[in-house]
This record gives sequence, structure tokens and C-alpha cells, in this order.
Amino acid sequence: MIRIAFIIFALLTTPQLKAQSMEGPWLGKLKAGVQELTITLLIERDANGQQVCTMGSPDQGVTTIPTEIVYLSDDSVNIAVPKLAMAYAARRTGDELHGTFVQRMMPFKLDMRRGELQRNRPQTPHPPYPYTTEEVTFENTQDSAVLAGTLCYPVDYKDGKRIPVVLMVTGSGQQDRNETLFDHQPFAVIADHLARHGIASLRYDDRGVGGSKGEVATATSRNFMLDAEAGVKFLRKLKRFSKVGVLGHSEGGMIAFMMGARKSVDFIVSMAGPAQSGDSISAEQTNIIMRQNGYDGTYTAAQMRQNLKQQKASPWVEFFYNHNPQTDIIRTKCPVLALNGEKDTQVTVDSNLKAIERLLPKNKKSLCKVYPGLNHLFQHCQRGTVDEYAKIEETISTEVLDDIVNWITTIK
Repeated sequence: MIRIAFIIFALLTTPQLKAQSMEGPWLGKLKAGVQELTITLLIERDANGQQVCTMGSPDQGVTTIPTEIVYLSDDSVNIAVPKLAMAYAARRTGDELHGTFVQRMMPFKLDMRRGELQRNRPQTPHPPYPYTTEEVTFENTQDSAVLAGTLCYPVDYKDGKRIPVVLMVTGSGQQDRNETLFDHQPFAVIADHLARHGIASLRYDDRGVGGSKGEVATATSRNFMLDAEAGVKFLRKLKRFSKVGVLGHSEGGMIAFMMGARKSVDFIVSMAGPAQSGDSISAEQTNIIMRQNGYDGTYTAAQMRQNLKQQKASPWVEFFYNHNPQTDIIRTKCPVLALNGEKDTQVTVDSNLKAIERLLPKNKKSLCKVYPGLNHLFQHCQRGTVDEYAKIEETISTEVLDDIVNWITTIK
């Protein structure tokens, strides 16, 4: 997923004690402007028997923010995260906390209750599966990166039967092979659907995640593209497959077009892949968030670039801001299926999919499609905002899953 800003909060203070009855998980809803965010609190003891507390905002993909216990007793809690200018203070009544959360000196009421967050994800596949999976590793020798993944064969696959295979590339940020986001596992759902319809797949942990190893701090999208190319080479060496394609989501779509320009793959499925450089994407995302919260959104790519100069940006951000995907799109001659949700607020249709459709070389097998009512994760949604992702039970629209299968079947 394209990186977005995480909303953080301001500060309260008081002195420290210890308590026991507060221990355990707590859960509440914070109304901040037009957003309603789930907030979690976990009070427990560490290996030394000292009480510790973590806070989370799972609707924004953040689950464990360490806090400082400023004050804790049988009936009161006050915690702070000075680095994030964040705090929460509350009094306990039975199994409920009644308190105040502060953001930039503005208070928000936040009541919590005992309990853990339970989410229903009906599309997530669970064993036993009707198909065979194999744990594999492959190496990007150029970067000394070793990637671990799951190779998934279709139902009733037999040796010697050459079938299409899809390598899956995640969005931005280090993610596991299932592209786990907000308790959703999109790549596991896609792999399961492909396997049930005659198509193999390989999904892998990004560097530094799960079983994969490799330099992350200095890596850019180009390095991650080399990882993906190593996966394609691994699949070709197996000599079990007919066509070898790549499916990329968000930044993964950008990487897919980088591979297409290098003629590394036989076909591409781009799911919300960008057609703008990162400065333009960041400006558009910022403006959308501001307008949704009642402010004027007038940031430009030049302003985002100026902001970047004032910060110590990572190599990934530098590359993201400077890389123009259009140079790769116009050189991609293999068949392309490019998809976007109409309500995507992170990689918008107008600025991205329409450009992909305009720039792609003519190929009678290529197809660009917009899905009404779907967001950046291809879920049916109301507004398309990030805070909705976790609240929606659907992981990915079945129409999208079927379209991917049907399209790949036509080019195998």
C-alpha cells in the first residue's frame, strides 16, 4: 500500500504508581472529526514483573505503541507517549474506562471497555486446502537477499501439466507474504481463488519480514523489483509453468511495470498501480485527507518536494518521489490487466488508471477496468477512506477475483 501519514496525538501528565485490577485488554471508539477510530489499550507485566502499557489504532494499521505509565491505580490510568505528543487519562468504573484523549491540545472523549478486538474475515482461507502448497526460498544474488514464500499449485495439479503462474508483489512498507493489512490477508485470498481455478501462484515475505532476509534501510523500489525478478527466475527454472506473470498491488503495481519495461514477465496484473511520481501521489493523498476533514486541500507536488528537502528522507522515499512510472508503462508490451477501485483515495482512478490506459502500448489482450464502489483494497465501501479498511469484513470483491482468473485464463 502507498504510505500515508498516521494521525498522532497530544499530551497529558501526572505521577506513577502500580495496580493490578487494570491489567488486560481494553477497547474503545474515538470520534475525531469525521473519523471514528478503534483504540486499544493493553496493560500487562513484562518479564521482570513490571507493568507496561501499549496503545493501538488498528483501524490505521498500528497495534503496539509503547506508552509511559504516568499514573496507574485500581481506578485510574494516565499514560503518555512524549515522542508522539500523545496521552490518555481515564477513571475506571467496573469494566469500563471513562476518559479523555487529547490531540493537539484539543480533547476528545474516549470511553473503553474490557475486551479484545474481534474481527470477522470470512474470505481468509484456512486449512485443509484442496490444493498443494510448498514452502520455498529464492535469492536475489545482486543484493544478497533471500526471500521465503509459499508456492501454491492448483487443485488437481500433476507434474508435467504446464499452467500459468503469478508472482505477487506487495504494496509499500515491509509486509508478509499474505500482504496482511488490518487483519485482512488479500494475497492469501487471491492465491486461494487462483488455485481453485487452475492457476499457480508464489507469494513471499518482503525483506526483513517472516522468513525473508535482506537490507531494508537503504533499499528502494528498484531493489524490491530485483527481489521480484529473482522470484520470476526461480519460477522459470522449475519448468513447470507456461506463462509467468506478476500481480502487484499499489507500489507492487509500479514494480510490475518496472518489470514489464525490462521484459521480465509474460503478463501483468496491476491492482491500484500508480502512474504518477511519488510527490504527486503524496500531494493528492494529503489534499483528499484534508478535504475530508473540512480543510482546503491545495498542496502541490512542488510543495511536497520542498517538505522532503527539510527532512532526512529515506532512500525509499527519495526514489518514490523521483521515479516516474510512466516511463515504464510506455515500454511495457506484454498483456496488462490494470484495475482500480472508483473510490480509491490513495491511488485515484483519474490520475492513475486513466494515464495507464492512455500510455500502454496497443495490445488486444490488455484491459483497464474501474470498479464502482470499491476502495484501494478493492473492498465495497462508503467513502474509500483508510479508516474504513479494518471495519469492512470483505477482504476483496469476488468480482475482482473472478476477473483476474478469467483474464489470465485467456492469455495462458
